[in-house]
Amino acid sequence: MVLIQPEPSEEENNKVDATQKPKPSKASTTTGADSSADTATVATGYASDGFETASESEINDDGDEHQHQSPPPNDDSFEDSSNDEERKQKALAQANDAKLEGNKLFADGQYEDALSKYELALQVTPDMPSSIEIRSICHANRGTCFFKLGKYEDAIKECTKAIELNASYVKALLRRGEAQEKLEHFEEAIADMKKILELDESHIQARRTICRLEPLAAEKREKMKEEMIEKLKEMGNSVLGRFGMSVDNFKTVQDPKTGSYSISFQR
Repeated sequence: MVLIQPEPSEEENNKVDATQKPKPSKASTTTGADSSADTATVATGYASDGFETASESEINDDGDEHQHQSPPPNDDSFEDSSNDEERKQKALAQANDAKLEGNKLFADGQYEDALSKYELALQVTPDMPSSIEIRSICHANRGTCFFKLGKYEDAIKECTKAIELNASYVKALLRRGEAQEKLEHFEEAIADMKKILELDESHIQARRTICRLEPLAAEKREKMKEEMIEKLKEMGNSVLGRFGMSVDNFKTVQDPKTGSYSISFQR
């Protein structure tokens, strides 16, 4: 005897298909754009305002961020150099202010007070290439103050320091030359004026000073020569006197043909 199983109804078949068919996954039903949007959503969930968002590879299964960041660079040396440069610039500004105060005092004839201000400027000025100009100016200005006070040796020293910093400093050369002239150092003064003409051949004052000082320098040379001869005579007499003689017993005679001198002894 054959048993015939009843066929399942369409409603039952639908129920079986619905349970057996696998549910489509989100990954299989979304496009590439959607996938990236989801990724952005995940990333945004871990973002903080004002900071970069962690990438997917930096987020673990529990949703925590793994910040694989290298330690911050050591920028202490950069900060030190920056602070040092800032200090130098402030010191340079302070030096310039002191120099300007010195200029005002000099204009009022307060030379001693002006000297103090220029000295202050030199003390606070940092030792760097950009400070050479202000240092040379302050030394030259101090030289002018000493010149006005009649302290010519000090004036020469200060002007020399200015020229050592700036070899083409015409004003410092001129002031030093004037101080040299006051001390009757005519040769040295002429040398300074000639240096000025090398730097500026149209410098009228330097040219006039040379014309005025050259005769004085020649006269001084002759005077110094005579003084030296007198000293030599004194030394000679002190020695020859032991033998009853003096340098007056020795005469120099010039040969007109050769220009050379010969010495003859006369009693």
